Amino acid sequence: MSLPPARRRPATALALCVAALALTVPAAAAPEPVAASATAALPYQDASLPVPDRVTDLLSRMTLDDKLGQMTQIEKDSLVPQSDLAAYRIGSVLSGGDSTVSPNNAQTWADTYDSLQRTALTTPLGIPVIYGIDAVHGHNAVRGATLFPHDIGLGATRDPALVQRVGRAVAEEVSGTGIDWDFAPCLCVARDDRWGRTYESYGETPELPTAMTTFITGLQGETLGAGPASVLATAKHYVGDGGTAGGVDQGDTRVSEAELRAVHLPPFKEAVRRGVGAVMLSYSSWNGVRSHANRYLVTDVLKGELGFTGFVVSDWAAVDQLDGQSGFTGTEITTAVNAGVDMVMVPHDYKKFLTLLRGEVTAGRITQSRIDDANRRVLTKKFQLGLFERPLTDRSYTSTVGSAAHRELARQAVRESQVLLKNDGGILPLARSARLFVAGKSADDIGNQSGGWTVGWQGRSGPVTDGTTVLQGIRAAVTDPSRVTYDRYGNGIDSGYSAAVAVVGETPYAEGRGDRPNGLGLDQEDLQTLARLKASGVPVVVILVSGRPLDIAGELPGWKALLAAWLPGTEGAGVSDVLFGTRAPTGKLPVSWPKSAAQEPVNDGDGKDPLFPYGYGLTYAGTDPTPTPTPTPTPAPTPGACTARFRTASAWQGGYQAEITVENTGSAPLTGWSVDWDLAGSTVSSLWNGSLTTAQGHATVRNAAFNGSLIPGATTTFGFTANGSAGTPVPHCAGS
Repeated sequence: MSLPPARRRPATALALCVAALALTVPAAAAPEPVAASATAALPYQDASLPVPDRVTDLLSRMTLDDKLGQMTQIEKDSLVPQSDLAAYRIGSVLSGGDSTVSPNNAQTWADTYDSLQRTALTTPLGIPVIYGIDAVHGHNAVRGATLFPHDIGLGATRDPALVQRVGRAVAEEVSGTGIDWDFAPCLCVARDDRWGRTYESYGETPELPTAMTTFITGLQGETLGAGPASVLATAKHYVGDGGTAGGVDQGDTRVSEAELRAVHLPPFKEAVRRGVGAVMLSYSSWNGVRSHANRYLVTDVLKGELGFTGFVVSDWAAVDQLDGQSGFTGTEITTAVNAGVDMVMVPHDYKKFLTLLRGEVTAGRITQSRIDDANRRVLTKKFQLGLFERPLTDRSYTSTVGSAAHRELARQAVRESQVLLKNDGGILPLARSARLFVAGKSADDIGNQSGGWTVGWQGRSGPVTDGTTVLQGIRAAVTDPSRVTYDRYGNGIDSGYSAAVAVVGETPYAEGRGDRPNGLGLDQEDLQTLARLKASGVPVVVILVSGRPLDIAGELPGWKALLAAWLPGTEGAGVSDVLFGTRAPTGKLPVSWPKSAAQEPVNDGDGKDPLFPYGYGLTYAGTDPTPTPTPTPTPAPTPGACTARFRTASAWQGGYQAEITVENTGSAPLTGWSVDWDLAGSTVSSLWNGSLTTAQGHATVRNAAFNGSLIPGATTTFGFTANGSAGTPVPHCAGS
């Protein structure tokens, strides 16, 4: 039995084209729409049949040009004329980071989508396009959409259930514009904060991105297409893009296979388990071999070992990068497709691409079976999404774009993402009646607080979209807004203020332009603003708006408090909720905070001493104006009972990867645990989510700072790679 349609779209007769009469139409000629019957004329048009049967029937009716078109994804603005979408049987359209519509609102996006879809349905077989977009922190290409914290902030929440709700909200807003495919989530494990995509990562250990794959369930639903507003999710960028040497974007990840499997692969493994529909490859290389050319990683590991049944899409023009020269070649295309790429993001020169692809197939360098496999994977997702039955926008979701409910959810996510790093003398939370001076370039700038991928690829400063700035949130929170003075540069402050709130940090960027090989310090404007505030003698509270930790150790002694706000998005009032104690801070660092950029890379368990360790975060002892800050968590030791279960995750010649799950089986909470077992001659080469010691052939792992507290019935998992044979160890667990 086939899955129910994904979205309650208006039905269209164009989806029921009678194909048998039109199979001889050449791909280069735009066919006229074929009149449809009232009922399904062919098996692939019959929604009551199982999806595999529908795919098989459709494949049997497709010409080679039909199949090559399904493997092609092009940028919508490169379609000149739009009829080429049908003439070349294009299977997918995308909007790049700077692609937009005019006027930029949800209604126009939906109209644009429907226009393109109607064109696609004029082909003899009436195969709908699937439309992709980078909705990476909300439907961020659409002005007025709800923008959530970027992934690094969501990682700080340590709240997978919240992230799933965020994914559901994004799915509704994306569906409201017709679009059915989101290039998210990013499951990279960021290991060097100099990398310009650090904010796209949930954190530096595999545990955090793995936990946050709940975003996939939020987008797709429990099963792709099993309910309304089901949007295809994409796990990206496979694999190891967060581990490049020096944090260089599109660089080389020079690690052993054991480390690649231990650090970078686990989030993708969990994404596959959750049924993610697509995987996007990384521009980066692994030990000199580009991901788009790596058959072992794509076909053998992802599709074979992990059992991924969705389709693999290339990144923007990435196949064209394989030979280091501009312009597609047949060799590049053959290398990528044979490595396992099912759909190529061209995105512009689709005519040349299709000519070359056809030539490679005709010459036998790409087999027909590889073409059919790619098509089966793509078409399966189109059928599961219900695109053949309801291909047009479900306008009932259009009004959800920027809705009050979604903005309130985003505000909650902002509150939970705040990480309090310093609070001398309990200056926070601030009294609502306090006389405050607010300064800094990001205090009243929604572009800065939203970061890159905000109504444009690189983002920009200024009023780029609708929302609430941090300053607006502060003024709304105090009892008397007239007692709040604002000057961007800190001019005019005197000693009569209770506190000076400086909102400083980074201005927007995305990959490439965001790399910081020469340091992570504050800019001159920030430093001068902070100097003016400090010179006044007023206590300085710093709110740091940034996509990663910055080099602030030299400035920190002059600040009374430091709140890491990350890139909160459009709902700046969530920052003021924590600032004034409506919500005590609960966020914990998703990355280690370096003492200086020279310490990079610095990561949990590497033996380095950061300024603030991974998992660090203070809270308030209460919500009164003068609480005593305490590290979180700090429960008193309580005896408890626990068990440990050993599982070999994977093995290879001379080594293996294993996971051990700790469960609190007692009736009292655990505040810490340790697990020991006999290594049976093997040696541990790397470990995550715990602290390892070895002695006399035994291993002992104690909890990390963030996963020691377990309520009765709760579990946590740590993992490791080792040299040797796993055997069948029986681990022993002790709780405290």
